Amino acid sequence: MSTVLVTGATGFIGRRLVPALVEAGHDVRAMTRRPDSYDGQGRPVGADVSDPDSLVPALEGVDVAVYLVHSLDDPDFERKDAQAARNFSAAAAAAGVKQIIYMGGLGDDDDDLSAHLRSRREVEHLLGEDGVPVTVLRAAIVVGHGGISWEITRQLVKNLPAMVVPKWVHTRTQPIALDDVIRYIVGVVDEERALGRVFEIGGTEQLTYLEMMRVAAELINGRSIPIITVPVLTPRLSSRWLALVTDVDATTGRNLIDSMSHEVVVTDTSIREVVPGEPVSYEESVRRALAERDAAARAQP
Repeated sequence: MSTVLVTGATGFIGRRLVPALVEAGHDVRAMTRRPDSYDGQGRPVGADVSDPDSLVPALEGVDVAVYLVHSLDDPDFERKDAQAARNFSAAAAAAGVKQIIYMGGLGDDDDDLSAHLRSRREVEHLLGEDGVPVTVLRAAIVVGHGGISWEITRQLVKNLPAMVVPKWVHTRTQPIALDDVIRYIVGVVDEERALGRVFEIGGTEQLTYLEMMRVAAELINGRSIPIITVPVLTPRLSSRWLALVTDVDATTGRNLIDSMSHEVVVTDTSIREVVPGEPVSYEESVRRALAERDAAARAQP
């Protein structure tokens, strides 16, 4: 088995990924800026992608690095994420890392991509700039407890008796369950057929954001909610609206909303040749996210 470093080990995906990698038999290092307070599985290592010197000991002896870092809550996220990727690429190459795995974003390269998706593409390129083979898994909305995009959906349908929404709710996307994301990441670790490749990952259905909200409303509230589409609601106004009715900050909301006018669906299913298995449905992914939320609430003192 491999020595695997997980950056962002305390984040939405990282905190579920580390136990799955341990269960698969890997020697896992959980990279965090606050290793003293880390209480998850794996061996905590302190490092920061913005500090190149800190990455040297963290990457020593590592075979595979999973890169789960982004700065969507920062107005200057494009520059910061690009520099962080350059730092990590150089440090990984110097340490002899054999593979970097990166969670990117779905979207057609020929589109006029949003800043968010454009940044994800840039990071894909920069992580491999120094020669380490990169495996990219591109996803749309990841449905799981604590995920920002999912939380926007959950909180909107939970908090509002009715909604006036912008026209981007009619854009198609292909949500994927967090469990399937974890399964795919674990499946491509130290997998020769995945080296230097870009894979698209998604659930079983292509849905509009409006359809996603309606399904979520039925499961959360036991009923549908009235949703009215208006032709003009700018990203700036949309992000302020989100900040008022959810706990997602306006900067993060704006960066995500900018991407929601772009259709993000799977057009290449080659990941299933490398990691076989059928992903779960959107409805099932919502049920699992809600169950995990309930379990977390019960576990709180």
